[in-house]
Amino acid sequence: MIGLTLKQKKILEFIEEFTSGEGMAPTVYEIAEKFEIKTSTVFAHIKALQKKKYISRSSKARSLSLMKSKPHKPLHMSFGLPIPLLGRINAGTPADNEEYKEGDVYCDPSVTAGVDHDKLFALKVQGESMRDIGMLDGDVVIIKQADSARAGDIAVAMVNNETTVKSYYPMNDGTIELRPANADFHTQVYRSEEVGVQGVVIGLQRSY
Repeated sequence: MIGLTLKQKKILEFIEEFTSGEGMAPTVYEIAEKFEIKTSTVFAHIKALQKKKYISRSSKARSLSLMKSKPHKPLHMSFGLPIPLLGRINAGTPADNEEYKEGDVYCDPSVTAGVDHDKLFALKVQGESMRDIGMLDGDVVIIKQADSARAGDIAVAMVNNETTVKSYYPMNDGTIELRPANADFHTQVYRSEEVGVQGVVIGLQRSY
C-alpha cells in the first residue's frame, strides 16, 4: 500500500475486512468507533484515500468501495464460493452446448445454502425465451446438478444431445413439456425418453 500512512492503511484494511464479512461497507461512524477517533478525522482519511485512488465514495450511505485490493485476496472472493462457468446454454430452441470451463463465478452463499458445492455449476444464457421470468440473454444461471426435476422447475434439459433451459412439466400422457416464458416462443413437447435433465436452476446473476 504505497503512499499510505499507518492510520490510512489500517482504515483501508478495516473497510476491506468489514465489507468482506458484512457484505456492505462500514459507515463513517463505524470507522470512527473502531479507531476511537472523531468522524471529522475519518472524513479526512477517506478524502486522502480517495485522492490516492484506493477507494471511491458517493453521497449515499455505505457507499465506500475499494478500487484496489490485495493481489493475494481478491475482494470478490469474499462474497461466495467459486462456481465453474461452463460455456453457454440456449434459452430458445435446443442448441449444442460445449461444456468447457470459461472461468469461475462467485455466488452469494445464501443462494447455495444446503447444496453440495461439488454439484454446482453455472452457464451463461443465450436467447430470450425465458425473458418474462427475468432470465435475459447474457445472464449467468447457477445450477444444481440433478437427473430429475419437479413440475415447474426451471430445468437444464438435454434433448437429442442438445441443451436448453425451460420450465419443466411432465404430463400424464408420458410426454414432457418444456415451456418458455415469452409469448414469442412455443412450448416444446417431447416423449419422456427424449428428455434428460442435467440440472435445476437455483439462482441467477447479472452484470450491468
